[in-house]
Amino acid sequence: MREPHVREIICLEPSSLALRLKGQPHVTLLESVMRSEHLGRYSFIACNPAQTLKVTRDGTFLDGVRQQATALALIDRLVAQNRQHHVPGLPPFQGGLAGYIAYDFGRSLEPHARIPDFDPVCPDLILHHYDTVAAFDHMQERAWIISISPEKADQFEALLDSKPKALGSPAIAGWQSNFTQPDYEAAIARTVDYILAGDIFQANITQIFSAAIPEVFDPLAFYRLLRLKNPATFSAFMDYDEIQIASSSPERLLSLDGASVEARPIKGTRRRDADPSRDAALIAELTSSRKDRAENVMIVDLLRNDLSRVSKPGTVKVPVLCGLESYANVHHLVSVITSELRDGRGIGDLIGATFPGGSITGAPKIRAMEIIAEIEKAPRGVYCGSIGYIGFNGKTDFNIAIRTAQFAGGIARVQGGGGITARSHPQAEYEESLTKIRRIMEAFKP
Repeated sequence: MREPHVREIICLEPSSLALRLKGQPHVTLLESVMRSEHLGRYSFIACNPAQTLKVTRDGTFLDGVRQQATALALIDRLVAQNRQHHVPGLPPFQGGLAGYIAYDFGRSLEPHARIPDFDPVCPDLILHHYDTVAAFDHMQERAWIISISPEKADQFEALLDSKPKALGSPAIAGWQSNFTQPDYEAAIARTVDYILAGDIFQANITQIFSAAIPEVFDPLAFYRLLRLKNPATFSAFMDYDEIQIASSSPERLLSLDGASVEARPIKGTRRRDADPSRDAALIAELTSSRKDRAENVMIVDLLRNDLSRVSKPGTVKVPVLCGLESYANVHHLVSVITSELRDGRGIGDLIGATFPGGSITGAPKIRAMEIIAEIEKAPRGVYCGSIGYIGFNGKTDFNIAIRTAQFAGGIARVQGGGGITARSHPQAEYEESLTKIRRIMEAFKP
């Protein structure tokens, strides 16, 4: 088991260091912008990976070489081959795999699901093996380079000390949805019909906004605006060959610390209001809503079932049910589910049991995914997938990639929607889909 090399550095804003790494291969920034002791304490940045695991419609590849093993089996193998000691007192990600798992990767986990093979937005999975990372503890206002060697640390520190690069424009105009308002409301009504017919209890339905990417557009410039307009605990910026991603997600899919698992599904949303009395009224409306609480409880039951497949019997608990969390643009109902991973199970098993997250599919999950594909008629790409890390020290954390913009193939994409139940009102769901993306669209304005 390896012992990492640790070097303390000046604690600068992580997104400002991304300016210095601009142009380096495969930059990954995982940033807690809305900071708190439990969820928003740490940030990480890395580039120049030692290895790359990628899944496309053509197969699974490690450093460009096609593999016979599944991606989840390869993840477990890479973790086993690169075990390293956890350095106490430092941020949890101290080197390992980081990147994204696209929503559409879920199709391979449910081969019996009737989901069309849409033309992909991006690879289904990109996880880079970073052997050197800068890690930030925002509560202590301290930062470190953590690396497999002093030489690697020297090289990375030189990059972090380099001159910041110039930024381009964050602006994109000409957005169009794949639904008109009447069509989206009809899609919601159709989903309610599926629920009343007994197909499902709920499904997460979204609309897709897209626009051509101007030549002067700079995704990092956009991310730096987004993080200010919509600060979130699980923000991220990734600049990969095929795709650039800017995310300001408030939602955790799962974390793993040794054998301890935590999931934090979000279900139930109200907009924020600048007037304190109206804002308080919206909170009261949300916390007393039978529809929103029922929606949240259904997803909690789904996740309890998912986690029980890989957890020790009797360890699946719900310490928080429908708790209130408030963000820059919205209030949410958030629940917390915990468990202990069964002996002999690894992170690959945990991802296989829980991905994609129930809060952005519905219940039952497989039928909800089929109905989502039928109604949305498009792949989701990274949106509603997961962004995060798998540490070689036994620490893992992944968000659910909501409030996320993706840039690939000359097209920018943003999606917004919500969970549909028998009590859903089509016009209200349309308005909620716009509320979810309002701060993202503001960041695209000149």
